Amino acid sequence: MPIGPITMTAIYLTIWWTVLFCVLPLGMSQEDQAPPTDGGQWGAPKTPNLKKKFITTTWVSAIVWAVTMVIIFTGWLPLPKLG
Repeated sequence: MPIGPITMTAIYLTIWWTVLFCVLPLGMSQEDQAPPTDGGQWGAPKTPNLKKKFITTTWVSAIVWAVTMVIIFTGWLPLPKLG
């Protein structure tokens, strides 16, 4: 086995956070927004839909992670020997 379960988990979490930052701006538009009131920020979306974005992030990350694991385990991406 080229890598252990802890390394696999670390790779998945890294992929998950990267995909999250790619998914967050999707579907956001600042057009037709009323001026903010009571300390609101101009850049804050009216409806962020975070649950939908987290679900999308999770399945996209799972696909990218699976492809990464196939590449590692088939030897297309050789890993250095540690030890």
